Amino acid sequence: MSDDEKVAKDLVETLKDGERGFAAAAEKLRDSDRAEWATTLQRLAEQRAGFRREIVGMGHEYGDDVDESGSVAASLHRGWISLKDALTGDDAGSVLGAAVTGEDHAVSEYEKAEKHDLSAGFRDVVSRQRVAVVAARDEVKALQLAD
Repeated sequence: MSDDEKVAKDLVETLKDGERGFAAAAEKLRDSDRAEWATTLQRLAEQRAGFRREIVGMGHEYGDDVDESGSVAASLHRGWISLKDALTGDDAGSVLGAAVTGEDHAVSEYEKAEKHDLSAGFRDVVSRQRVAVVAARDEVKALQLAD
């Protein structure tokens, strides 16, 4: 398996987690006193879906199926796992805290990805997406601080 394929599979799993996590967090906050946060979190869920589609599309261009679920790395650590606990309560701050934890994990996955020997085109996509993921994490942290 090429570095591109391995990294793509790992990032697709990370992006799926982020997409589901942001969507679940947005749903939880939609009817709360922080409904405006739901709009931001839903936008970030859609961003992750777009990033995932972009990476899967690149994989298909090269003949790789990078959308297989259940990679070992992904099953060992899910950055959004703490969201499950946060969603059982009504505290908007806890939901944002779980989102920040998930985003910290996503940023670290992108940083690890950039250390691999990636093809130029894929490296450009990973770098561009990493910048957006860092910005998203910082945006969620800013909401958390404004609470």
